[in-house]
Amino acid sequence: SDEKLDLNDSKWEDIHVITGALKMFFRELPEPLFTYNHFNDFVNAIKQEPRHRVHAVKDLIKQLPKPNQDTMQVLFRHLKRVVENGEKNRMTYQSVAIVFGPTLLKPEKETGNIAVHTVYQNQIVELILLELNSIFGR
Repeated sequence: SDEKLDLNDSKWEDIHVITGALKMFFRELPEPLFTYNHFNDFVNAIKQEPRHRVHAVKDLIKQLPKPNQDTMQVLFRHLKRVVENGEKNRMTYQSVAIVFGPTLLKPEKETGNIAVHTVYQNQIVELILLELNSIFGR
């Protein structure tokens, strides 16, 4: 909404409140940021040989709707800054990927492969964070 929030207000001191709200926003979208119809394509891209993964993921991101691409770029740049402050917040590439992977990327219908999907979801988010400049440019 257009509501103006004062993040200096004491009710926002707990970072988990803000992080939870961000995750909830993405979780409650009608369709994930990585759209349903591309889920299997992203999983197949991360299964490729390491030297081909970045190019495959970058090409898939370019196929997403423009608003998704733009939102993804802003979100991942923010998450990269979170990781860069890991000494203070104890968040690593892997921990951010674990937190956001299943929220941003999921199949339309869950099958019996939830554990396998989670591994791929995390790997995809981690790869994008690690290769941010290669994927989105500077």
